[in-house]
Amino acid sequence: MQLSAFASLRENFKSMKPILFLLILVQSIFSWSQQTTDSLAVEKSFWKNVHFGGGIQLGISNAYTTIGISPSGIYEFSNKFSAGIGVSYLYSKYKYDNVHYHVFGGSALALYNPIKEIQLSTEFEELSVNSNTIDSYWVPAWYMGAAYSMGRHAAIGVRYDVLYDEGRSIYDSPFTPFVRIYF
Repeated sequence: MQLSAFASLRENFKSMKPILFLLILVQSIFSWSQQTTDSLAVEKSFWKNVHFGGGIQLGISNAYTTIGISPSGIYEFSNKFSAGIGVSYLYSKYKYDNVHYHVFGGSALALYNPIKEIQLSTEFEELSVNSNTIDSYWVPAWYMGAAYSMGRHAAIGVRYDVLYDEGRSIYDSPFTPFVRIYF
């Protein structure tokens, strides 16, 4: 009797295989679509906090002029703190020696707004300096900046290079004014 009950259960299971397979398939598709929907929500949330923009640099003295552009992307962790990476290109020309520089580099930066109107920043930058008169070389820069914040994604201010080396820097001064805008 037990043997026939087992055989009967086995026969019922065989007839239910297609139904069980269909239920497992539907459940798997539902789980996958739910996971995909959750992943898309997370991805949308991530990109909502990413902002692109950057800054422009302008250094003018009686000895030289430097103009630069630094596109970058930041991730806004909160209303007060953002961090990101960027690239830089600077052109600098000394007026009296006919010496010019092309400077390329990359950077990592962090922005902090202790209050709505003030933006503090730190940025580490590594630059490749190429000149028409000397061999190319690399120079690091570590900037500390303070700016007047015009809304959440725009600021104008000045930064100071704490690693400034007068003999290697393309700037005449460790202070650099900037305008920074993110969209």
